[in-house]
Amino acid sequence: MREAMAVAEVGDDVFGDDPTVNALQEKVAAMFGMEAGLFVPSGTMSNQLALHVLTNEGDEVIIDETGHIFNYESTSAAWLSSIQLSPVKGRNGILTPEVIEPAIRPYHEWDPHTRVIALENTTNKGGGVCYTRGELKAVRELADKHGFYIHLDGARIWNASVASGIPFSFFGEIADTISVCFSKGLGAPVGSMLLSDRDRIQKAHRFRKMLGGGMRQIGILAAAADYAIEHHYDLLADDHRRAHSFASTVAECSRLQINLDRVQTNIVLFDVVDGDAGSAIEKLTERDIHMTVFGPQTIRATFHIEIGDKDLEVINQAMRELFG
Repeated sequence: MREAMAVAEVGDDVFGDDPTVNALQEKVAAMFGMEAGLFVPSGTMSNQLALHVLTNEGDEVIIDETGHIFNYESTSAAWLSSIQLSPVKGRNGILTPEVIEPAIRPYHEWDPHTRVIALENTTNKGGGVCYTRGELKAVRELADKHGFYIHLDGARIWNASVASGIPFSFFGEIADTISVCFSKGLGAPVGSMLLSDRDRIQKAHRFRKMLGGGMRQIGILAAAADYAIEHHYDLLADDHRRAHSFASTVAECSRLQINLDRVQTNIVLFDVVDGDAGSAIEKLTERDIHMTVFGPQTIRATFHIEIGDKDLEVINQAMRELFG
């Protein structure tokens, strides 16, 4: 990947003449059946650009209460676009019409106007769970019924496609805007991309500049993202396999608790029933095993390209010794 970055042909993207990032934007947009793409530094910027181009001031976005946009983006939607988020309780981060429809506002002057349904696939706080085709179709039909837009936070859309078998083009049929990330499962150092039609991407391009996201020779970063797509996408299934193996080990540990049904991709959430998550993390860190506190008793383990089968053996053995 670093070699690809070193030899990348570059130009000034502020003037739109970096050939490597232009090619990547066209490539990824075509993969998802969208008209255009815009490379950005982070998933948060991509998500916020999407909400900005889909809404007007005073609008509201329906989102699962565990959604990344609601929990981890520093109230950006209110600050940048003068909109508010309406969190609802889905299932493992998955929204269905049954939970969305009661949150839809009447169209009164005193109400925020519902404008967007924000989905996340895979779900982060939901434990890496994926939407099914049927669930996505149902939300699209509801959105069409009410004249709403759909934004898909696809930070882990690559994992979702591998696990569900749903092609990228189908996601493009469901969503009006999609955010995809290159720096998570695919293993690139930096970068996400917003996908939509040309008019929205042109508007997002202007707003990206206003946010300080106009970059120069970003073909260096685009080359890394392109390398990740071509060489790392096929490795995601191994991440999922290792996550399932790890989850099975957790299920064997008497001092831990896990719901195996929601282990679908590379994220494993489990609870500490004897002690707390922070203390458990300290024990793991002493063995150079690094996970994330996700609640008072909850821990998140995420498998990625730098964790191999030998590492998995070490991790599983440590879990048995520490928590069995």
